[in-house]
Amino acid sequence: MTQSPSQLAEAARGRRIALVVAATGLGYILVQSLGERYDWPPKYIFLADLSAAAAFVWTMVAAFRIWRKRHM
Repeated sequence: MTQSPSQLAEAARGRRIALVVAATGLGYILVQSLGERYDWPPKYIFLADLSAAAAFVWTMVAAFRIWRKRHM
């Protein structure tokens, strides 16, 4: 069964969302570990927290847009 170009684009968006979630989670864990190990100031750890939160909000919005497009 052949997929239409719009279905292929939607699948690519889904993969991008999955990659951003995975990279954000791993990056957040890495920054937390390195910050604890090297005793980084809390402001840098807080910056990592805000960056991860922004990435997760973006993924939720992007996933919602895909879901909404499918159900319209």
